[in-house]
Amino acid sequence: MRIAIDAMGGDHAPKSTVEGALAAAKEWSDIDIVLVGRKSDLEPLLINAPSNLTIHSAEEVIDAEDEPVKAVRRKKDASMVVAGRMVREGQADAMISAGNTGALMTTGLLVVGRMEGIERPALAPMIPTLDGRGVLALDLGANMDAKPEHLAQYALMGSVYRQKVHGIAKPRIGLLNVGTEAKKGNELTKAAYPLLEELPIEFVGNVEARDVLTGACDVLVCDGFAGNILLKTLEGTAGAMFSLLKTEFTKSLKNKLAAAVLMPSMRSLKQTLDYKEHGGAPLLGLSGLVVKGHGSSDGEAIKNAIRQARTAVQSRLTESISEEISGKQGAES
Repeated sequence: MRIAIDAMGGDHAPKSTVEGALAAAKEWSDIDIVLVGRKSDLEPLLINAPSNLTIHSAEEVIDAEDEPVKAVRRKKDASMVVAGRMVREGQADAMISAGNTGALMTTGLLVVGRMEGIERPALAPMIPTLDGRGVLALDLGANMDAKPEHLAQYALMGSVYRQKVHGIAKPRIGLLNVGTEAKKGNELTKAAYPLLEELPIEFVGNVEARDVLTGACDVLVCDGFAGNILLKTLEGTAGAMFSLLKTEFTKSLKNKLAAAVLMPSMRSLKQTLDYKEHGGAPLLGLSGLVVKGHGSSDGEAIKNAIRQARTAVQSRLTESISEEISGKQGAES
């Protein structure tokens, strides 16, 4: 198994990508990790690297400020584009990037290519939940506008992902909405609801945003606009809560003593809500496995993204989604 990493993508690259790749290469000898990027930047960081960690040269970099489509089309030797080409040509089984999200989506569509039968690939990160199971939410930003049929495809892909990668036999699929009643919502959710009911999945109906963190479902389906707002709201709320707690715990000596007692529990809570634990978000619906890491990923997050990709490849995730979509289309024809 070979996993290509866009070594130049991310706020802390290439230091973070190299750290994560080194840790993963040492832990899992059954994978070959290829760092795609500038050799002059990477080689000094790879002294005494294990034999299953190598460099594939790519001299250009897609920056966060670059316009996605133009950058992917013009920068043919960019680390992200080269990694995507490796997946398309079968030189890698998966690719990981913490770089420009729009550019990675464009790379997925123009370089790796869409899976046959899929109209819109979806960005599918894990959202932590209080029960520890987490919820796979899609789409959370790849496509701002969606049709009912797209949401149905998201539901199928999300169900397969949780079965194959997380071992959940019957993942519960929920539709993000403003109420739990079947007739609630806008035109999109009203039209999508009956389509989800007809699918061979465990559809549990509409789920309100306030119930997401309590584990109301295993897969949450939504359009990219609403999903991205949900994700950013949860991230902002978590950050604000910890900031407020830090302020309160440092106000007085008594509070500082209380903080010392509660610190192990607080660390555990923060770890539960930390994106680094989940590694990255797959772009489901592409013909090859592409994983998007958080822009501010550190070495630990990159390592977890590699673990995630390794599990997905081992469980034949892409092939399983393709078979599921093909089977659905065959049943409809």
